[in-house]
Amino acid sequence: MELTPFGDPVTDEARWAQDPRWRDTVPVDLTGTGHLVVVAAHPDDETLALGGLLAGLPTDVVVDVVVATDGNASHPDSPTHTPAHLARIRRAEAADAVGLLAPHARLHLLGLPDGGLTGAQDELTAALVRLVRPGASVLLAPYRHDGHPDHDAAGRAAAAAAWRTDTRVLEYPVWLWHWQGPDALPWSAARRIDLRPEARERKSRAVAAHHSQVAPLSDQPGDEVLLPAGVLAHFARPWETLLVAEPGEDSPFEPLHAEQADPWQVRTSWYERRKRALTLAMLPHERYAVGVEIGCSVGALAEDLLTRCGTVVAVDESPAALARVPGSARLRTVQASLPEDWPLLEEHLTGAVDLAVLSEVGYFLSPGRLRALAERAAELVSGAPVGTVLACHWRHEIVGWPLVGDDVHALLEDVLVTAGLRRHSHLVEDDVVLTAWCV
Repeated sequence: MELTPFGDPVTDEARWAQDPRWRDTVPVDLTGTGHLVVVAAHPDDETLALGGLLAGLPTDVVVDVVVATDGNASHPDSPTHTPAHLARIRRAEAADAVGLLAPHARLHLLGLPDGGLTGAQDELTAALVRLVRPGASVLLAPYRHDGHPDHDAAGRAAAAAAWRTDTRVLEYPVWLWHWQGPDALPWSAARRIDLRPEARERKSRAVAAHHSQVAPLSDQPGDEVLLPAGVLAHFARPWETLLVAEPGEDSPFEPLHAEQADPWQVRTSWYERRKRALTLAMLPHERYAVGVEIGCSVGALAEDLLTRCGTVVAVDESPAALARVPGSARLRTVQASLPEDWPLLEEHLTGAVDLAVLSEVGYFLSPGRLRALAERAAELVSGAPVGTVLACHWRHEIVGWPLVGDDVHALLEDVLVTAGLRRHSHLVEDDVVLTAWCV
């Protein structure tokens, strides 16, 4: 992209210092934060945007710095440096800079495609989910509308990881300052980080450590400086800026079902067919009046539940999946994302529910959302004499999500028993865990 400066950095700096938008911006509050995960699309993003914050952190704050790409596409026309050579240089520069700013930080260099991070967004999300401590970490990531495709993709990946792990996410602008100027900033979401002189000095040294970006690679065309003084001035202020952001809902199910008629092979896989048989066998009562299946996919289990239930209400958030469920007077479908759309489900329930089934759905929720869903399920069946909640989950890692089957069932056990249900039966195999709780 062509770099077009917003204006003269010295003049702008003086003007911005008096701008009430800066002066009145609320300071960021990271009180009590024990773990920071800092996400950068390229080596130097974290230094430019958050170097002062990193330099000022107490050593008891655990810090993970995740650099998604090696930045080896920074000089595509260089006559002196190959992409592999640039990758080695920029990885070393990132290590030097982070070492200057926060020597106790753990640096993760993922080596994803520079210039192609959009295509590797799921891989970045999965890496962040593995690092985040659900509900206890804070994610700092590039602004999702920064203007650089890699930055925007890194921001979306972090937002998705935050949604899956109940994690607070804050975003930082980089190229927005240079390409669009401060008027493009969503000021109501802005938070200021005031930097002490010592932190500013360490940040300055860390910026200089990215020598392949702040100085020419050589005097030949194609080796020009990437971060000239006019760009660096935006990051030499006595403050840094974060933006309060919402986690990004990121469900894979509609695209998955739109592309594949049976993405889980539920009608053909022996594992799936045997698992449904085990699910039916685990039900402690012969008959149920109304059963609700949460996360029904294409409806194979919902159809089987009809052999034990007078009516089954099958719920899924994917319209493409529900279009493949063979509906009937006894098998009704509801499009809803639970637990958020619980009132929508209730609108479709005409009688008392005595069975709730959660099969292969719990680990596609954050821990907080799963807890809320479990509380709703307990309420749903609590008034029925044969009220039952049955869960069935695979026991291996679900890449990109924080919970596995055993975690899901432990959380359900905690919520349902607290709500007054008792564990009726529990089956653990190498690949699957099934549990039934009854009133």
